Amino acid sequence: MQDNNKVKEYDALVIGAGIAGGEAALNLANVGNRVLLIDKDLTVGGKMIMLSKVFPTLDCSACITTPKVSEIARHSLITTLTSTEASDIVQKDNGTFEALITTQPRYVHIEDCTGCQLCEEACPVNVEDEYQYGLVGRKAAFIPFSIASPRAAAIDIENCTLCGACERACPTNCIDFTQTVEKFMIECKTVIVATGFQLFDPTLIPRYGYGRFKNVITSMQMERQLAPTRPFNTVLRPSDGKIPDNIAYVLCTGSRDKTVGTPICSQVCCMYSTKQAQLLMGALPMADITLYFLHIRAFGKGFNEFYAQAQSMGVEYVKGKVAKITEKEDGNLILRYEDISTGKVTETEHDMVVLSVGILPNQGITGLFKNRKLELDQFNYISQSNPLESPATTSIKGVFVAGVASAPMDIPDSILSAGAASSEAANYIRQLSVKQVEV
Repeated sequence: MQDNNKVKEYDALVIGAGIAGGEAALNLANVGNRVLLIDKDLTVGGKMIMLSKVFPTLDCSACITTPKVSEIARHSLITTLTSTEASDIVQKDNGTFEALITTQPRYVHIEDCTGCQLCEEACPVNVEDEYQYGLVGRKAAFIPFSIASPRAAAIDIENCTLCGACERACPTNCIDFTQTVEKFMIECKTVIVATGFQLFDPTLIPRYGYGRFKNVITSMQMERQLAPTRPFNTVLRPSDGKIPDNIAYVLCTGSRDKTVGTPICSQVCCMYSTKQAQLLMGALPMADITLYFLHIRAFGKGFNEFYAQAQSMGVEYVKGKVAKITEKEDGNLILRYEDISTGKVTETEHDMVVLSVGILPNQGITGLFKNRKLELDQFNYISQSNPLESPATTSIKGVFVAGVASAPMDIPDSILSAGAASSEAANYIRQLSVKQVEV
């Protein structure tokens, strides 16, 4: 473990490098503030860079995200650290903050890696690829995905056999198994929390069969099959590699369901399911797509028109609560549901089922602060102290929240939230500077 005793100074610490954190960091840097942007993952861009297209415009998600990521990488006032987390954040009497920054070893010198992937080719170890949500495998020496930033290899040390094949194959000798955890202290004037969200775990609803039935997948797994960096050349069902021709979506999986502790709407599931249905109609023109829903929440600009467009394309919407999913010998699935329009219990066969999982707040953020308490709301999102007039403010003065860390929201709202957070943070930095001058 390496400890750097020298305290580094920044104007702002941004925790989370997704679309909200990245936008906030850029906004602050563009007005002259020095920003430390950290993310616990190997890359920046969050979950948005993993998506296919965005609703309701169907613009390419990666085409929106990658220019932002590139701008972040080359901005002179932004220092970006991946595989990094903050802890022991202390607010001092003058309103500034101290934090302990911990970076996990990547076992690769990023500045020397050319992204040639020769280490991947040489590595003999295959493990499940978390960036493709388990649809395919990857090597223990790997680049997360083709448009990752930084586009540099990493060593999965937990699965690595230390055979040395990757070291021998590397043309720049950038692989270094002697790397250790690095820790150092920073001082900053403000903190923006943009820790994003996690997806609901559908194994908590065992009657849907996720994890037991191979052809029951999550919406994020379908998203990866539709994305430009997809694992296959087309949409395939996992059990036998066949192209599905009758796909069902079960909406509100892990949303609006008190029995699994998620009583609120996730805001995005109806529209991302509708988006995927439209993309599937283009990718698989002969396929039948059915969405089982409780209520369609098409509340945003252009959302209702987007919903109507899907219906006109032939997507079938069935108002009904899915009670149970069972599997046949051939891998097809039987959905048993209550048809709300007729009041009857009905069974329908599909060859693939997609669970439209809800979003949940990332846990553990409150434990980062030592001498202040970051309040959460009743749903475990960061509590907004003044949601109408100043939605970015939190229970700690000088700490601001951006994106889904505060509530479920879509991409445009996350970007707006980041704008609010960066504006508040810039103003707080200016106020501290004025006080220091007066003193």
